[in-house]
Amino acid sequence: MQKIGALIDKIPMQFLVIMTIFLGLAPYLPFMTEPPHLFAKLDMLFSGTLTKPIDIFDLLMHATPAMLLTIRLLRKFGKKTDA
Repeated sequence: MQKIGALIDKIPMQFLVIMTIFLGLAPYLPFMTEPPHLFAKLDMLFSGTLTKPIDIFDLLMHATPAMLLTIRLLRKFGKKTDA
């Protein structure tokens, strides 16, 4: 797990922030007529209707930058414990 964490630490923070915003708010057109895919897929997940493989893939694609950013922030600012 430390190797994976070290690999995530090598990804520039600015890149993760931009990708999180870019993929988290997509699609941009038609403008403001439907919610972003990430929020729609999360709604489907919590309501139990996320069953199609393409929808699961879409959720993973749109959520991956946010997950990586979260891991990166936790590794950088999380509580350090001495074991």
